[in-house]
Amino acid sequence: MVLLEKVVGFLTDNSTLVGLVLLTITFIFLLNKILNVLMITSNSPNPFGTDTRRPPQPLETDHTVVDKVIKQGFTAQKVPENLDAIVIGSGMGGLTTASLLARTGKKVLVLEQHDQAGGCCHVFREKGFEFDVGIHYIGEMANNTLIKVIVDQLTDGQLQWVPLNETFDTVIIGEKGKQRKYPIKCGLNGQYRQSLLDSFPNEKESIDKFINLLKVVKKQSFVAGAMKVMPRKLCDFLINSGIIKLLTSFFYYADLSLKDAMDEITDNEDLKAVLSYNFGDYGTPPSKGSFAMHCLLVNHFMKGVYYPLGGASEIAFHMIPTIERSGGKVLVRAPVSKIILDEAGKACGVTVQRTSGDVDIHAPLIISSAGIYNTFQKLLPPKVSSDICLEKKHKGAQHGVGAMSVFIGLKGTKEELNLPAGQVWAFTGNDHDEQMEEYINRSAEDAGKDGIPLLFITFPSAKDPSWDERYPGKSTCTMVTLANWEWFSKWEDGKMSKRGEDYDSIKNAIGDKMWEQCLWYFPHLKDKVEYFNVGSPVTNKYYIEAMKGEIYGLDHNKERFSTSTWHTLRAETDIPNLYLTGQDTFTCGFCGALFSGVLSTSRILNRNLMADIVSLKKKVSKK
Repeated sequence: MVLLEKVVGFLTDNSTLVGLVLLTITFIFLLNKILNVLMITSNSPNPFGTDTRRPPQPLETDHTVVDKVIKQGFTAQKVPENLDAIVIGSGMGGLTTASLLARTGKKVLVLEQHDQAGGCCHVFREKGFEFDVGIHYIGEMANNTLIKVIVDQLTDGQLQWVPLNETFDTVIIGEKGKQRKYPIKCGLNGQYRQSLLDSFPNEKESIDKFINLLKVVKKQSFVAGAMKVMPRKLCDFLINSGIIKLLTSFFYYADLSLKDAMDEITDNEDLKAVLSYNFGDYGTPPSKGSFAMHCLLVNHFMKGVYYPLGGASEIAFHMIPTIERSGGKVLVRAPVSKIILDEAGKACGVTVQRTSGDVDIHAPLIISSAGIYNTFQKLLPPKVSSDICLEKKHKGAQHGVGAMSVFIGLKGTKEELNLPAGQVWAFTGNDHDEQMEEYINRSAEDAGKDGIPLLFITFPSAKDPSWDERYPGKSTCTMVTLANWEWFSKWEDGKMSKRGEDYDSIKNAIGDKMWEQCLWYFPHLKDKVEYFNVGSPVTNKYYIEAMKGEIYGLDHNKERFSTSTWHTLRAETDIPNLYLTGQDTFTCGFCGALFSGVLSTSRILNRNLMADIVSLKKKVSKK
């Protein structure tokens, strides 16, 4: 009794110390629980249990052979019986999820509304030229990187990657005749940092501060990634209690705008512009974009940049066989008009819209890679859709930016035309926010009259060693800039190539201005044009079913990366048996969609696939 009284007295007199001890014990307990969630896998099959790579076969250059795989048209008779899952959309997220499920023996049907599989990874051929629409360059594809290990398994090691030049991007700032050029390099030995120091020799302290922040954000992103698969209630507790701030500083940088970060790092306006130039890769200007997102992107390219041998269509071409191996199918020209719910409100199938009569297809598992807005506002029954406000459910969620694309066929080889294998990012000035705001707020009629503030220029034919054999004597150029959906929204329901003179006038004015500015840097190409085509945001809507012409899905604003929203954009939905995949549930781009597929499959299988990948990576690295 005396001992008990002494203990109580000690606790009373040292309440602050005791509180700290109890908080520490609670923190350790929760950390242990979190690690258990992350590291312990279930008894479900491991899609990465076996290394399925085999020696790559020669590149298939016969278009008819490739098309038989990626352009399998939908008919009800082609739908496999006794499906385990249906995936809506054949972008990288949808194909990844389908392939991983197939590797566990599940029979999966992928339905694509376009006439070929691949989403933004597709190509089109016109007038003797071939154009990639979304794949320009991918980072971290060196042997035994985590991303390369995943892709190799999804394609049985058949998809080959070509390393690009060390100088993979060149940033150009200024109007015609007044440009300042800044080469950006990649490599394992600090080439990125050195290229910045060569351009800004008096900014060593600022550059090193930025490089250190890149390392910090990358290291701190592990817990943020884990939140995508943690139970939502656990995430809510970690956030509301403040414990998440003890586990990671990632969300501090996520809440920091790219512009504010640049202002803290340096006063040099050109250096700010160069450090933030590739905001165009996710479409959100520096004042609204998340610094953490930007750091993840820069880290992605620092150690090497690659291009798929044979072009972007090779991705779907080599992923589809891994889906078919378990009895699945990838069918195109199969627009899903709705997700079917049973009487209990569980997802149990989809309806494919056909002129000859709609076709209902059932499966116990439905996975949408069609994007958050399409899934909840178009595909679900009206009664369900009306009860869901995406902006309230996911704070800060909004449609991403649209884009203009120009595809140019050129007469001559890359050697004859002296084309670079790297990309050019051209800006008319060094204030990205001010210039983009002025441009986006122009009227549709004025959009192409003045300078385009951001212009991405790339020559896909110069990156692909197989190009000259496949298309001798020809080259291609692709240009991209951002665009306001409202400029073209009135024509969203029009038919391709039949939207009228007003539409063509606005679209072509912007495309012509983009080409005019491209010739500032490549004047010798002026008389080499054999094909010229301009795509607008409504073109994107038509081909990839982007509701407002988005090329990156949801806007990558900093609110999207906040603790309150980051963990809600995930695979599980409130509708039983309905899951999400694709760039809206993680981040945009090839690798963002790839990881979204991995995380979605982790939730579906209730298995920690990231641990499985790391385990396989260790085994592969020893071979």
